Amino acid sequence: MTNHPSTKKSLGQHFLKDGNMIRKIAESIPAQPDDKIIEIGPGAGALTEALLQHFTDVTAIEIDNRMADYLEEKFPELNLIRQDVLKTDWSGLTKSDKPVHVVGNLPYYITSQILFAILEHRSRLSSAILMMQKEVAERIVAVPRTKAYGILSVQTQLMSTPEILFDVPPQVFYPPPNVQSAVLKLTFDKGPLACSDENLKTVVRMAFNQRRKKLSNALKGLDGELPASEFDFSLRAEAFDPPTFENLTSRLEEMGFFD
Repeated sequence: MTNHPSTKKSLGQHFLKDGNMIRKIAESIPAQPDDKIIEIGPGAGALTEALLQHFTDVTAIEIDNRMADYLEEKFPELNLIRQDVLKTDWSGLTKSDKPVHVVGNLPYYITSQILFAILEHRSRLSSAILMMQKEVAERIVAVPRTKAYGILSVQTQLMSTPEILFDVPPQVFYPPPNVQSAVLKLTFDKGPLACSDENLKTVVRMAFNQRRKKLSNALKGLDGELPASEFDFSLRAEAFDPPTFENLTSRLEEMGFFD
C-alpha cells in the first residue's frame, strides 16, 4: 500500500494521526452498527478506518481526488462520493430507513457553511459529531449576554442540542494546526420550529450584525411596526435567548412582515 498523498494547504487539511483520539471520536457516535454514517472530508482515512470497524454502512464525501484515489484503493467497501461538501445533495444523501449520523473533521474555513447545511436537513438526521476550532464550538454552546453568544448559538440551539464532548490538542494532527480544536456533538431532538428557518435566519442576522445597537434600531430594516408591547426592543440582541428569537420571528410572520 502506498503512503497517502501529502496534505493540501488550500483545502485546510489537517489529518488526525493519534490512534486514541481517533477511537474516542468513533466511539462517541451514538449509533447502532447498521445505522447510516456520513463522514465529511475523510482525507487519508484515519477516522474512516475506525468507522468501518464500528459500522456497516459508511459513506464519505471527499473533494480531493488524490485522497479519493487513495481511499478507494485502501477501503474498497467504502461508499465514496467525490464532491465538494458544500455542493452535496443532502436530501438524497440522508435518505435511509435507518437513523443517519454525520461525523467529520471540518475544514476550519468552511465550518459554519457545513454546519448550516447539516442544520437545514436536521429532520432526517439523528446526530452529528463534528470536530472544529474550539472557539467556534464555544460560540455554538454560548449562553445569552456573553461575548461568544451570537448567530451560531441561536440557530444551532433552536435546531439541536449541542454539547462540547472534549478538546483536541494540535499535536494529534499532521500538520498541527495553530488553533485548539474540540469535538462537538449535536443531537437532533427538537421538533420543527414555530417559524420558517429562512425568516429566523433573517431576524437573527439583522439583530447580531449590529449587536451593539438596541434591537429597535438593529431590526429597523424589517418593514413594519415592531410588536413593542410583546417584546422589549430596548435590549440588545445578546439579551434574547434562542426561544425568544423563535417567538419573535413567529410573531412577525403572523403580522405579515415577510409577505
